[in-house]
Amino acid sequence: METTKVAVVGMGTVGSGVARLLLDHGDRTARHAGRTLWLESVVVRDLAKVRDADLPAGLLSDDLSVITDNPEIRVVAQLIGGLEPARTIMLKLLESGKDIVTANKALLAEHGPELFDRARELGRSIAFEASVAGGIPIVANISQCLSANQVLSLRGILNGTSNYILTQMEEQGDSYNAAVADAQRRGYAEADPTMDVDGADAAQKLAILAHLAFGARVHWRDIPRAGIDTLDLTDLSHAQELGYRIKLLAVAQLLESGLELHVSPTLVKHGSPLAEVRGAFNAVSVVGDAVGPVFFHGLGAGQMPTASAVVADMIDTAVGRTNITFRTLELWSQQEARVQPCDPAQVRSRYYLRLSVDDQPGVMAKVTGVLGDHGISIASIVQHEPDDETPHAVPLIIMTHAASEQASSPAMKALDQLSCVHPPSVCMRVLD
Repeated sequence: METTKVAVVGMGTVGSGVARLLLDHGDRTARHAGRTLWLESVVVRDLAKVRDADLPAGLLSDDLSVITDNPEIRVVAQLIGGLEPARTIMLKLLESGKDIVTANKALLAEHGPELFDRARELGRSIAFEASVAGGIPIVANISQCLSANQVLSLRGILNGTSNYILTQMEEQGDSYNAAVADAQRRGYAEADPTMDVDGADAAQKLAILAHLAFGARVHWRDIPRAGIDTLDLTDLSHAQELGYRIKLLAVAQLLESGLELHVSPTLVKHGSPLAEVRGAFNAVSVVGDAVGPVFFHGLGAGQMPTASAVVADMIDTAVGRTNITFRTLELWSQQEARVQPCDPAQVRSRYYLRLSVDDQPGVMAKVTGVLGDHGISIASIVQHEPDDETPHAVPLIIMTHAASEQASSPAMKALDQLSCVHPPSVCMRVLD
């Protein structure tokens, strides 16, 4: 059987999983590739570090030139995180004639145009299924399997850490800090979980998916986002009473005015597929004009789910499928974007509002008057009895009809300026 020599750069959690699949299940990969994927070299920064893979003697090196100077190595899984030295290493690999497989979504979100242009100049390819949603094959499905469609909308739970934290808060009653600590103990969250909980990680992934699905060229930092790091357990409880769960949703939706893009905590109706995604799982709901709604669900992170996507890309690259797709799609090319982001202020949504208000006559009239002045129509109001801890203030829960961000944002500021309201008030999107 024909042999294709491959290499791995970076032997962390995912790299170790890739090595295990290549070394322990070579018969499986050979069956799908029609050739043996021979792991020739593994390059790491620290040779002394303990690794979660039993590598044959002589395979490990800290010298990238063992790959770049070896013309027999055709495919390299570049599995270093962050921006540098990952960017420099990828350019060196491309310039030495290697096709690349990567799981580094931050690198693609930040430097995609530069890296893809360079790969095209050199006649090389970059595969990146593992960069979004781990083991869920969402990149291949959007770019290939759904290519007969105009994607109309994409809504995703793209960060498993945040989803795990929200699940613990909802189901176990954990505070936000306790849920974060639990996620860190289980290895779902980094020591510094900021990128996960503030929505940055999901925004990076959304930027990639929006480019694939709509041809948008938007920097992830320009996507409006809010995270779960200020979420209160009270709001999860109120959402449950109303028949919703709160999820950190990444949304891309085609409107007449352009592409709606945002990442934010959102109330999702009980019983809908996205509402039922628990723990560290990811999910993506896609609507195409021909296929209609389709739903993808699975583990969005972790060693073996992500390694599964990496090795699948290595197989596709070795047999030549990736190169054909790479040339055809012209991702992150200099072509003009097919669609532009719309003005976020014009995007319409239903909203959940929670205000802490004085328990006295006339308060409701003042609150509804402010909303009316801003053109926001009320769908329902729930007012709870005062409790012993706050006998003079009560939570007021309002569900609105659809309103624009241009109306809701100043309305919230005006509400918090009322003498009968104890700020800060809470405003979240609602997806029915």
